[in-house]
Amino acid sequence: MESHVQVKKPKTMAAILMLGAFIGLFGETALNMALTNIMEDFSISAGTAQWLTTGYLLVLAILVPLSAYLVRWFTTRQLVVAALTISSLGALLAALAPSFAILLIGRLIQAIGTGIFLPLMFSVILLIFPIQKRGSVMGIVGLVITAGPALGPTLSGLIISASSWHYIFAVMVALNLVLLIGALKMENVSDITKPKIDVGSLLLSTIAFGGIIYSLSTLAETPFAEPIVWIPLLAGAAALLLFIVRQLKMAQPMVNVRVFKYPMFALGTLLMVITLFVILSVAILIPIYLKSVLAYTSIAAGLLMLPANLLNIIMAPIVGSNFDRVGARIFTRTGFAFVTVAAIGFLAILSATTPVWQVIAALCVLFVGISMTIMPAQTHAMNQLPKNLYADGSAAMNTLTQVAGAAGTAIAITLFTAGQKNYIAEFGAANPAEFLASGTHYAFYAVLIAAIIGLIGSLFIKNNRAAVQ
Repeated sequence: MESHVQVKKPKTMAAILMLGAFIGLFGETALNMALTNIMEDFSISAGTAQWLTTGYLLVLAILVPLSAYLVRWFTTRQLVVAALTISSLGALLAALAPSFAILLIGRLIQAIGTGIFLPLMFSVILLIFPIQKRGSVMGIVGLVITAGPALGPTLSGLIISASSWHYIFAVMVALNLVLLIGALKMENVSDITKPKIDVGSLLLSTIAFGGIIYSLSTLAETPFAEPIVWIPLLAGAAALLLFIVRQLKMAQPMVNVRVFKYPMFALGTLLMVITLFVILSVAILIPIYLKSVLAYTSIAAGLLMLPANLLNIIMAPIVGSNFDRVGARIFTRTGFAFVTVAAIGFLAILSATTPVWQVIAALCVLFVGISMTIMPAQTHAMNQLPKNLYADGSAAMNTLTQVAGAAGTAIAITLFTAGQKNYIAEFGAANPAEFLASGTHYAFYAVLIAAIIGLIGSLFIKNNRAAVQ
């Protein structure tokens, strides 16, 4: 049986899908560099402003489980065109936003487009390339996944310094419209079976992921004892359990959780989840630290983050091209070792007077590690599945990674706020740079814990034959 679907121009299809996903992922963190500007423009707190990122990720977490349905209801071309159109409309609304509420609505509409696009990219690319070429192709996919969120602060810093944060969205609209032209010639590669949509599963997944992420996000400014925090968390956890039970009982589940019966798929997904958690935590903490503590402008802060991103861009294709020969085991172990060292480095150096070269060096170590973890973990996981489970595996993996991203952002801001409060309680609020630095330092404990879990998990990776043939 063939391991892939024959199409006329697989590279063109892959390029359109990757660029669309890059724009969507860039959108996840693009506003991080602009948060301080937006907070001033609309007179809002950091806890409120972070909803621009958390809300975006929350919509992705709710929508991505639907992707396994969507690819069986609509053609590849219909989904790509719809995703780009919805993203463009959301970005346009955000670009013209006169208030924070309108800006947030625009972001949420944008996220709907990305939520359709992201899992589609994975399942289509796995379908149109044979298994022996997946390593190098997924190397580029890994670059897209990491470079999108990582370059967000750098590129948006340049845009803000040249004009204003409104133009971040204008750039996204322009890029989406260019891709739309190519999307009109996309070939369909999915099987249109039009399965029955289970409303119960939809409601449970929305309550589950929505409740958990909403609770984590609210923690930034509200104690856990408050009902607005623990009630959504309990409701989310209960709904998640019921969702899993329901999927196991269904002949045609919304998300086929049986993909997690493949041990290496489950472990690879866990490593992906941890990597996305780390990327999005760092992507929101470092811009705030560089601007608020070390007093760099948006453009300077963006450029300071560039060396680490360039290293990631250089490393991703190297890792991808060697994956088929080396396998996932060596890459993930080495990668998580680098991420752990970087997290320890951040905890050792972060203060109100840290020399900026030390921050750049720690970022570079972190992104070298990330380039070795994300693609090998993802490709290794998906290679375990039979062809008929690609869409299910993609939906399950992407749901969890988006939840991890939203959790990373929410937990980072929560710990950032808690660290500031602890410092102010002990030393007072006379020196803003000191308590902001203390908040950033405190938040990096979550990054270190995630890195150590990833390092331990990587020790259990076993290379499958497909990865080393």
